[in-house]
Amino acid sequence: RRCCVNEEPGQLKRAAIDATAGAIAGGISRTLTSPLDVIKIRFQVQLEPTTSWAVLRSNCSGRSKYTGMLQATKDIFREEGLAPYKANCLWEGFWLGNVPALLMVMPYTAIQFTVLHKFKTFAAGSSKTEDHIHLSPYLSYVSGALAGCAATLGSYPFDLLRTILASQGEPKVYPNMRSAFLDIVRTRGFRGLYSGLSPTLVEIVPYAGLQFGTYDTFKRWTMAWNRYRSSNSSLTSTEDGLSSFQLFVCGLAAGTCAKLVCHPLDVVKKRFQVEGLQRHPRYGARVEHDAYRNMFHAVRQILQLEGWAGLYKGIVPSTVKAAPAGAVTFVAYEYTSDWLESIST
Repeated sequence: RRCCVNEEPGQLKRAAIDATAGAIAGGISRTLTSPLDVIKIRFQVQLEPTTSWAVLRSNCSGRSKYTGMLQATKDIFREEGLAPYKANCLWEGFWLGNVPALLMVMPYTAIQFTVLHKFKTFAAGSSKTEDHIHLSPYLSYVSGALAGCAATLGSYPFDLLRTILASQGEPKVYPNMRSAFLDIVRTRGFRGLYSGLSPTLVEIVPYAGLQFGTYDTFKRWTMAWNRYRSSNSSLTSTEDGLSSFQLFVCGLAAGTCAKLVCHPLDVVKKRFQVEGLQRHPRYGARVEHDAYRNMFHAVRQILQLEGWAGLYKGIVPSTVKAAPAGAVTFVAYEYTSDWLESIST
């Protein structure tokens, strides 16, 4: 009995550390990579071609608002500004939708890392982080996938609001998050706050699984390489011989692998999220209400009307964003977790 009493506070402390470290890591990563996220979303919700080559091939020159990452960056900067904050308004330009994004990503990563640690503890039979690295790739993948599903269900409405605010451009339809929330509830009901949840859950299983599974795999490979390179030298490390740069590279590789595989499902999710959204005509055709009956119909429609390229719209800024976002999240989590653990003992 005494053992159980002592064990419970330890579990609560570990959960609090995981949640806090996850929230901080997610907030840092989201804010730093917000400009790339805005560009990615603009590409994903644009029905017209998103490359100059595709525009010429389809004979619709002049209709596409964004035709390349550099061109999109220049246009957003010229029309909406660079500064993350302007007087009398919410975050603008490259940080459009960052407030709901932070409200989404901070509980998301908090839930994700907390649930992940619980699953790994159950699978490894130990709550020690150093024992989790020895889990099989399969168990790392499953733990990451289940943690991603739990985090998605807990934070999805903020993801929807982030997408809508980031995609609307100028002039704005919704001046702030509250007006967007009220309009969604009025026009779609509370179910509208979960528009696109199905493709999101289908996406998050392979995405979170790949991200955490490959991260653990890359860490094991790097640790083996460190031991092979020099079994006698003491490396400056954050965890079992891994330097901060090595953790960053592992996170970079994990984020890239996951995004390249799962990007088409992210495009489908964004289309559901912006169904019926009013935007200025200069941004091109909008996604009409009930344009897609379900996820499979959406994939067929995109393939039929936009080709395979339609499922990979925004892949360049998405990959460029996913790699550093994953790296920053993992490194920030590792350091914050270690710091919180050290000050709590």
